[in-house]
Amino acid sequence: MKLRVLRANDVRAALPMPDAIRAMKDAFRQFSSGQADVPLRARLEVPESGGVSLFMPAFLHETGDLAVKAVSVFPRNIERSLPTIHALVIAFDAKTGAPAALIEGAALTALRTGAASGAATDLLARPESSRLAVFGSGAQARTQIEAVCAVRPIHEVLVFSLDPDGAGRMAADLEGRTASRARIRLADSPTKAVAQADVVCTATTSSRPVFPDGALSDGTHINAIGAFTPEMQEIDPATVARARIFVDSRQAALSEAGDLIQPIRQGLITETAIVAELGEVVAGTRPGRQAADEITLFKSVGLAVQDAVAAGAILRRAEAEGLGQLIEL
Repeated sequence: MKLRVLRANDVRAALPMPDAIRAMKDAFRQFSSGQADVPLRARLEVPESGGVSLFMPAFLHETGDLAVKAVSVFPRNIERSLPTIHALVIAFDAKTGAPAALIEGAALTALRTGAASGAATDLLARPESSRLAVFGSGAQARTQIEAVCAVRPIHEVLVFSLDPDGAGRMAADLEGRTASRARIRLADSPTKAVAQADVVCTATTSSRPVFPDGALSDGTHINAIGAFTPEMQEIDPATVARARIFVDSRQAALSEAGDLIQPIRQGLITETAIVAELGEVVAGTRPGRQAADEITLFKSVGLAVQDAVAAGAILRRAEAEGLGQLIEL
């Protein structure tokens, strides 16, 4: 059996951000139109380490993308100077079932998660949006900046992080290198970060809101991608209650997204507050933003279809361009 091994740099070379954003729109469209088989992801808690491991398979009928991702999220790794997220993706040949590629999953996860926010921003944010606020400074935060700057004329990015050194390194790495050549600065408080933001991205593992509702301006679009369990929460329930809510998957969001589950339990919203899945907006079967002054919220917990479509696109480009390393098992 021959297997193509693709490292992080191969992933980035094979799927530039604009291509990744188009791929995510297609993944969400196929998912919401019933063209994908996606079991709810299996999760294993590792309480001794405060982490969780997730196993996410998907098959997309239209494009034939078949893959499974194993990802571990261990927030305490920051104390060990290790990444919070480790992951591997195995892409399969849908005709034979044979494994075709082993892909470094952390880079793929960061890329597809950023691209999902890029897709949501492209569909939901005001066209003239020029200021971005980002919470977090890890790999996910970096691709949030790259993706939003790829679809909107962002000229200023304000970053708030509990790791100011990491945020400083990220700002230095990305300064002037985004598609919009945005200026990137550190904010000294959450309120200052969002005060004049047109787009807000939250990419943390927080269990409480990362900014106050009162600091948010009308017309802001929010991409909330960090909280992926019922106990985690990045967005103030008051913000959720006054936003038009879009999700990647209704079922997954109502099962896993603390940002929605907790306001529902508090009686602030009901399940019907979810306006649409993003794939329905892509397909044109549900409307997106309807007024310039409304707050739009894209709540994503991450779907295996994103990994499968990204893996398929990466593998096809890698085969065409000879990226990665072929090994015999």
